[in-house]
Amino acid sequence: MTYAAEKLINLADYPIHIPGPARDAVLARVRGALAQDGCAVIKKFLTPAGIAALTAEADSVAEQGHRSFNRTNAYFTQDDPSLPQDDPRRQFYDRSNAFIPADNFVADAPLRSVYDFPGFDEFIRECLQEEAFYRYADPLADVIVNMAEEGNGFPWHFDTNNFTVTLAIQNAESGGAFEYAPGIREGDENFAEVARVLAGTSDRVKVLELEPGDLQLFRGRYSLHRVAPLRGARRRYVAIFSYVQEPGMVGAPERTMQLYGRTLPIHHQRAGQRNDAYID
Repeated sequence: MTYAAEKLINLADYPIHIPGPARDAVLARVRGALAQDGCAVIKKFLTPAGIAALTAEADSVAEQGHRSFNRTNAYFTQDDPSLPQDDPRRQFYDRSNAFIPADNFVADAPLRSVYDFPGFDEFIRECLQEEAFYRYADPLADVIVNMAEEGNGFPWHFDTNNFTVTLAIQNAESGGAFEYAPGIREGDENFAEVARVLAGTSDRVKVLELEPGDLQLFRGRYSLHRVAPLRGARRRYVAIFSYVQEPGMVGAPERTMQLYGRTLPIHHQRAGQRNDAYID
């Protein structure tokens, strides 16, 4: 079955493929939000039919999700006993997650119909005002779904890449709020304020209750953020669209195995060819 992206994307409110005042207004609003605190949300980017189609697709491949469990700090680094016990680099939290790899989402099905819609990539690039902007070439990771179940969440962390582009598909019954401290380490690491966020005493934390169909653009390199733990039997689905600053990039074999439970020949063929810190 082929899906028409025009029925999945709310083009009436967001004519992302048509140059003109309406598109310019959306770009201006998103850029303003990103400049203010590194986070922009395009509410109801999907139509109700789009939400239903993407949810059904995620349900159909949910069992292909690769689950992982570990403990991590906000920086994804190892413990350093030379630091004080209360240093944020020594605060570790349980992390449980599952990713449904990209090769489970086939062409002409709902998720890739959105991703491949003419004008989508360019709209995202213009929102972010990035000059070097390419799709991630990794066949397991160019567009994936993060799947989280009761008790899962994502503890406080900084991203290694400059931005993320996510699309809320289905929420858990409760929990799962997106919490972030915008620009907390602009200019320096600001460990004292990071420690206050981790302790729950900072006044810089904002809370977003994203709804199915919302498109989020977020610059998480300098903003500490987390997804609060989920409650209830319903899974939370969030699509992640991956873009990078160099063409042809794929994940390192070790990181790919950790995230997706398997690798492909391309990961080994291109191992060691990367010179950046994006994605993994």
